[in-house]
Amino acid sequence: MENQLTCNQVIALMSFYVEDKLNSRLKEYVDDHLRNCPKCREVYMQSKKIVNHIMSLGNTDNEQTPYHTKQYEDFRHNLSAYIDNELDENESIRIKKIAISNPLARKDLEDMYSFKKLLHDSFEKTRTESKYDYSKLIINKLDSKTNSNEAEAFNRLLVAFTVLISVIVFGFLATLYF
Repeated sequence: MENQLTCNQVIALMSFYVEDKLNSRLKEYVDDHLRNCPKCREVYMQSKKIVNHIMSLGNTDNEQTPYHTKQYEDFRHNLSAYIDNELDENESIRIKKIAISNPLARKDLEDMYSFKKLLHDSFEKTRTESKYDYSKLIINKLDSKTNSNEAEAFNRLLVAFTVLISVIVFGFLATLYF
């Protein structure tokens, strides 16, 4: 294939690939890359496993277990907020207790943390492999413009002050000699 994808490009497309939302040509490029890259293939396998598990959570009607309770449903409803530290202390403690006592909840929590770590690692890899840190570049440019604007304003003020003093001195000298 003439269009080879980089690891960063494949990682960026991974969620779409796992959910089968890529067009056929792009899917072929990703397939080709995954056949040749063990690192990306491992990320794909982990992503696929996690997405399949999360998708299967919605199909729990068929698998009624003693652990599938109203309490577990509340846990699933608040899991994302718990992972993102958006719950108050009492709710967080309640979620922790459910995760300790319910194997389904514990598995869901472990999967969510694995998925979060996978996303974070992919982001960090992309960020560290990037040739340029555009945010620093933009901030440096803004700082240099601010500094040059400040210097320019100071120079204008200095010239105006010098002209004013010169006018005063020449006016004073003119009144003395004329």
